[in-house]
Amino acid sequence: MNHVISLLVENNAGVLARISGLLSGRGYNVESFSSGPTLDPDITRITLVCRGDDTIIDQIKKQLNRLIEVIKVSDLTNKHTIDRQFALLKLLVQPGNRGEIIQLAEVFAAKVMDVGSDTMILELTGSEKKIEDLVQLLDGNIVEIARSGLVSIERGRKHAAVSQK
Repeated sequence: MNHVISLLVENNAGVLARISGLLSGRGYNVESFSSGPTLDPDITRITLVCRGDDTIIDQIKKQLNRLIEVIKVSDLTNKHTIDRQFALLKLLVQPGNRGEIIQLAEVFAAKVMDVGSDTMILELTGSEKKIEDLVQLLDGNIVEIARSGLVSIERGRKHAAVSQK
Protein backbone atom coordinates (compact mmCIF):
# COMPACT_ATOMS: atom_id res chain seq x y z
CA MET A 1 0.00 0.00 0.00
CA ASN A 2 1.21 3.53 -0.78
CA HIS A 3 1.56 5.97 2.10
CA VAL A 4 1.87 9.76 1.78
CA ILE A 5 4.34 11.37 4.17
CA SER A 6 4.73 15.14 4.44
CA LEU A 7 7.91 16.64 5.86
CA LEU A 8 8.82 20.14 6.91
CA VAL A 9 12.59 20.53 6.80
CA GLU A 10 15.16 23.25 7.17
CA ASN A 11 16.04 24.73 3.79
CA ASN A 12 19.75 23.85 3.91
CA ALA A 13 22.11 22.66 1.21
CA GLY A 14 22.24 18.88 1.13
CA VAL A 15 19.07 18.16 3.12
CA LEU A 16 17.35 16.54 0.12
CA ALA A 17 20.42 14.39 -0.50
CA ARG A 18 20.50 13.27 3.15
CA ILE A 19 16.81 12.33 3.07
CA SER A 20 17.03 10.44 -0.22
CA GLY A 21 20.27 8.77 0.94
CA LEU A 22 18.65 7.66 4.19
CA LEU A 23 15.69 6.15 2.31
CA SER A 24 17.68 4.45 -0.43
CA GLY A 25 20.40 3.25 1.96
CA ARG A 26 17.85 1.30 3.93
CA GLY A 27 16.14 -0.08 0.82
CA TYR A 28 12.84 1.77 1.25
CA ASN A 29 10.75 1.96 -1.90
CA VAL A 30 9.91 5.59 -2.73
CA GLU A 31 7.26 5.97 -5.41
CA SER A 32 7.53 9.77 -5.62
CA PHE A 33 9.49 12.59 -4.00
CA SER A 34 8.60 16.25 -4.47
CA SER A 35 9.73 19.35 -2.67
CA GLY A 36 9.21 23.08 -2.70
CA PRO A 37 9.45 26.15 -0.51
CA THR A 38 6.84 27.12 2.07
CA LEU A 39 5.77 30.63 3.06
CA ASP A 40 8.87 30.69 5.26
CA PRO A 41 11.95 30.73 2.97
CA ASP A 42 13.91 28.82 5.63
CA ILE A 43 11.53 25.83 5.48
CA THR A 44 10.88 23.36 2.64
CA ARG A 45 7.92 20.97 2.35
CA ILE A 46 8.67 17.52 0.99
CA THR A 47 5.96 15.06 -0.01
CA LEU A 48 6.99 11.41 -0.17
CA VAL A 49 4.92 8.53 -1.46
CA CYS A 50 6.33 5.30 -0.01
CA ARG A 51 5.27 1.72 -0.47
CA GLY A 52 5.16 -0.66 2.46
CA ASP A 53 3.16 -2.03 5.35
CA ASP A 54 2.57 -0.07 8.56
CA THR A 55 5.76 -1.44 10.18
CA ILE A 56 7.93 -0.23 7.30
CA ILE A 57 6.21 3.17 7.22
CA ASP A 58 6.72 3.56 11.00
CA GLN A 59 10.43 2.80 10.49
CA ILE A 60 10.64 5.39 7.71
CA LYS A 61 9.02 8.03 9.92
CA LYS A 62 11.35 7.22 12.84
CA GLN A 63 14.43 7.40 10.62
CA LEU A 64 13.31 10.73 9.13
CA ASN A 65 12.64 12.17 12.60
CA ARG A 66 16.27 11.41 13.54
CA LEU A 67 17.63 13.82 10.94
CA ILE A 68 18.59 17.18 12.47
CA GLU A 69 17.07 19.21 9.60
CA VAL A 70 13.65 17.54 9.84
CA ILE A 71 11.21 19.79 11.70
CA LYS A 72 8.02 17.75 11.35
CA VAL A 73 6.93 14.41 9.87
CA SER A 74 3.23 13.87 9.12
CA ASP A 75 1.59 10.73 7.73
CA LEU A 76 -1.23 11.99 5.49
CA THR A 77 -2.31 8.53 4.35
CA ASN A 78 -5.68 8.32 6.11
CA LYS A 79 -6.29 12.06 6.46
CA HIS A 80 -8.58 14.31 4.45
CA THR A 81 -6.19 15.80 1.92
CA ILE A 82 -6.03 17.50 -1.44
CA ASP A 83 -3.56 15.63 -3.67
CA ARG A 84 -2.34 16.75 -7.07
CA GLN A 85 0.21 15.81 -9.71
CA PHE A 86 1.37 17.67 -12.79
CA ALA A 87 2.04 16.11 -16.18
CA LEU A 88 3.29 17.18 -19.58
CA LEU A 89 2.31 14.85 -22.43
CA LYS A 90 4.00 15.07 -25.82
CA LEU A 91 1.73 13.53 -28.43
CA LEU A 92 2.27 12.46 -32.00
CA VAL A 93 -0.63 13.95 -33.97
CA GLN A 94 -1.88 13.95 -37.51
CA PRO A 95 -4.03 16.67 -39.04
CA GLY A 96 -7.01 14.32 -38.95
CA ASN A 97 -6.93 13.58 -35.20
CA ARG A 98 -5.80 16.97 -33.84
CA GLY A 99 -9.38 18.18 -33.19
CA GLU A 100 -10.31 14.94 -31.43
CA ILE A 101 -7.27 15.24 -29.14
CA ILE A 102 -8.10 18.88 -28.35
CA GLN A 103 -11.68 17.88 -27.43
CA LEU A 104 -10.38 15.09 -25.20
CA ALA A 105 -7.97 17.55 -23.55
CA GLU A 106 -10.89 19.90 -22.83
CA VAL A 107 -12.84 17.10 -21.13
CA PHE A 108 -9.88 16.53 -18.80
CA ALA A 109 -9.25 20.28 -18.34
CA ALA A 110 -5.81 19.87 -19.92
CA LYS A 111 -4.21 22.84 -21.65
CA VAL A 112 -2.62 22.73 -25.07
CA MET A 113 0.84 24.20 -24.49
CA ASP A 114 2.44 23.66 -27.89
CA VAL A 115 1.36 22.62 -31.36
CA GLY A 116 3.87 21.56 -33.99
CA SER A 117 3.49 20.07 -37.43
CA ASP A 118 3.31 16.53 -36.05
CA THR A 119 3.37 16.91 -32.27
CA MET A 120 1.33 18.54 -29.53
CA ILE A 121 2.12 19.07 -25.85
CA LEU A 122 -0.63 18.98 -23.22
CA GLU A 123 -0.38 20.18 -19.62
CA LEU A 124 -2.55 18.46 -17.03
CA THR A 125 -2.90 18.94 -13.30
CA GLY A 126 -5.05 16.64 -11.21
CA SER A 127 -5.29 13.46 -9.23
CA GLU A 128 -3.10 10.51 -10.11
CA LYS A 129 -6.20 8.71 -11.41
CA LYS A 130 -7.17 11.61 -13.68
CA ILE A 131 -3.70 11.68 -15.21
CA GLU A 132 -3.64 7.89 -15.59
CA ASP A 133 -7.06 7.95 -17.28
CA LEU A 134 -5.94 10.51 -19.87
CA VAL A 135 -2.66 8.66 -20.44
CA GLN A 136 -4.61 5.46 -21.07
CA LEU A 137 -6.94 7.16 -23.57
CA LEU A 138 -4.03 8.75 -25.45
CA ASP A 139 -1.73 5.74 -25.17
CA GLY A 140 -1.10 5.22 -28.88
CA ASN A 141 -0.28 8.91 -29.40
CA ILE A 142 2.09 9.56 -26.47
CA VAL A 143 5.72 10.05 -27.49
CA GLU A 144 7.02 11.32 -24.16
CA ILE A 145 5.68 12.06 -20.69
CA ALA A 146 7.05 14.10 -17.78
CA ARG A 147 5.30 13.92 -14.40
CA SER A 148 5.84 15.57 -11.07
CA GLY A 149 5.65 13.74 -7.81
CA LEU A 150 2.54 13.95 -5.69
CA VAL A 151 1.91 17.17 -3.80
CA SER A 152 -0.48 16.85 -0.85
CA ILE A 153 -1.85 19.08 1.88
CA GLU A 154 -4.24 18.29 4.69
CA ARG A 155 -7.67 19.92 4.50
CA GLY A 156 -9.03 22.17 7.23
CA ARG A 157 -7.47 24.72 9.50
CA LYS A 158 -4.19 23.94 11.22
CA HIS A 159 -2.07 26.02 13.53
CA ALA A 160 0.55 27.83 11.45
CA ALA A 161 3.21 27.81 14.17
CA VAL A 162 5.97 25.28 13.60
CA SER A 163 8.39 24.81 16.45
CA GLN A 164 12.01 23.82 15.91
CA LYS A 165 13.30 20.59 17.47
